[in-house]
Amino acid sequence: MAEGMMHFSANKRLITGLLVNLLSSICIVFINKWIYVHYGFPNMTLTLVHFVITWLGLYMCQKMDIFSPKSLPIRRIVWLALSFCGFVAFTNLSLQNNSIGTYQLAKAMTTPVIILIQTTYYKKTFSTKIKLTLVPITLGVILNSYYDVRFNLLGTVFASLGVLVTSLYQVWVGAKQHELQVNSMQLLYYQAPLSSAFLICIIPLFEPITGEGGIFGPWSLPALATVLLSGVVAFLVNLSIYWIIGNTSAVTYNMFGHFKFCITLVGGYVLFQDPLSVNQALGILCTLAGILSYTHIKLTEQEEGKSRLAQRP
Repeated sequence: MAEGMMHFSANKRLITGLLVNLLSSICIVFINKWIYVHYGFPNMTLTLVHFVITWLGLYMCQKMDIFSPKSLPIRRIVWLALSFCGFVAFTNLSLQNNSIGTYQLAKAMTTPVIILIQTTYYKKTFSTKIKLTLVPITLGVILNSYYDVRFNLLGTVFASLGVLVTSLYQVWVGAKQHELQVNSMQLLYYQAPLSSAFLICIIPLFEPITGEGGIFGPWSLPALATVLLSGVVAFLVNLSIYWIIGNTSAVTYNMFGHFKFCITLVGGYVLFQDPLSVNQALGILCTLAGILSYTHIKLTEQEEGKSRLAQRP
């Protein structure tokens, strides 16, 4: 009886964690898009709000003993913090200047770019099967972008920069975690305030401080409330990702990610009336097929690697 109650409690926590991640990951895209479309809130300032609230949330978590902070030398995470700024700012700019469908599909290009960076600069090798899955991913993104009736050069530039900086950030996060022997939350605990400091220095160069469109401009109460909500949701996204990875298998997290991918695309067309042509739909299906193939092959290779290690005397 006691064992059954413990199993039920564990399942309940798992379902809660998955639901929090599902809702927060989808909401952050739509809330940010709403802020850009209806309020015109400055992008870098919104990024700064996300960083500050994320750090405050992590500070509360460490006070509640959810994780233990580890002292890190600032000079060893400066470039990581700068890439974190670029990663969030360029992805938000991509969302601001593209349809949600194009924004989501552009993010799928992160995997091919990461593989290119790791192969070129870190001498990491990938199987032919893994490389072949990049073909439908890339083809689908190109097909969608080409037939996107809201295609614009500025949006494409921001999407491309977002993919490049995000790829660098993800590669460096893995390298720094290994180098400094810390987990994701311990690293983010130092990254967030350092990235905030960088943004505070450069925001006055790119965005007005006062007046129309400035951080201290005449924003309405609903606008400020929506921005604050966006920051809280951004923190929940980060926290729930770490929780899911720590409490489920890689299969669960990846399959759940594809589910969110589809819902976000559909939501963009429903909520913001983003137009969708037949060719764009084919591009989405092509990209999704590539992502699913990549995940399946990657997980299969990981299981085979574990089996070989287990069979060694």
